[in-house]
Amino acid sequence: MSTFPYREVDVFTREPLLGNPVAVVHDAVGPDDDRMAAFARWTNLSETTFLLPPTPEGAAAGADYRLRIFTPGGELPFAGHPTLGSCHAWLEAGGTPRGGDVVVQECALGLVTLRRTGDALAFAAPALLADEPLEPVTLDAFVTALDIPADAVVDHRLLDNGPGWRVLLLDSAERVLALDPDWSGVDSSVHRAIGVVGPTGATDPDAPAFEVRGFVPGISVPEDPVTGSLNAVIGQWLTSTGRAPDRYVARQGTALGRDGRVHVSRDADGAVWVGGGTVTCVSGTVRL
Repeated sequence: MSTFPYREVDVFTREPLLGNPVAVVHDAVGPDDDRMAAFARWTNLSETTFLLPPTPEGAAAGADYRLRIFTPGGELPFAGHPTLGSCHAWLEAGGTPRGGDVVVQECALGLVTLRRTGDALAFAAPALLADEPLEPVTLDAFVTALDIPADAVVDHRLLDNGPGWRVLLLDSAERVLALDPDWSGVDSSVHRAIGVVGPTGATDPDAPAFEVRGFVPGISVPEDPVTGSLNAVIGQWLTSTGRAPDRYVARQGTALGRDGRVHVSRDADGAVWVGGGTVTCVSGTVRL
């Protein structure tokens, strides 16, 4: 076994213990896929990441580092809060972006651009691999699993940026917070990642405009505290349809005793940026 620098970073919060932690292994050249997967199961966090040098192709395209992302149930091509937390860890460990305040991450989905403004980080939401209404049978299964009336669903989409989110827009944040889902009737091997969102009614642009919850039964994460990839697809969907302003704050984690705040903005070119606070809670070494 070898020893590697290690951090745990809380994401979508500036105060420790209120966001979503990610475990980050630095300079992770050496551990094979099985060892990475075993460590992710051992941490039992929603995601564990491994920072690596970019591939030759990635470096030629401008990547500053390569990231591999594991859940307790397997590897992901992309995830949002691990992207922000791992970038925070890379910068804190002395990483120097080639693009100044722009960082380019290589992951299985491709290249992801991050920007640094002061001590804040945000990533550009990747292009959607799928954007279509849910099949009626899928929608019916979700309504049953969530134990809600069918007319509580304002709209619904399959929005895939890697995890393959099935998203329901509900009529209120209160409805979202009251959910106690039972996924036993849902095929989690197909519907691996399920998101719900509802408006709070807030008019202050700095107050949470939406309550979000993310459930990932397909990869052994019953509920994720705060989810960057989910908020990315929700932001792309809601801002493009006029259901959300071009700049808003979403809250996630309330049902789990967290207070994650996700800042979403659509720029003049139509790109959606997803950001929030990041803070290191654990720093040391790990043997793998």
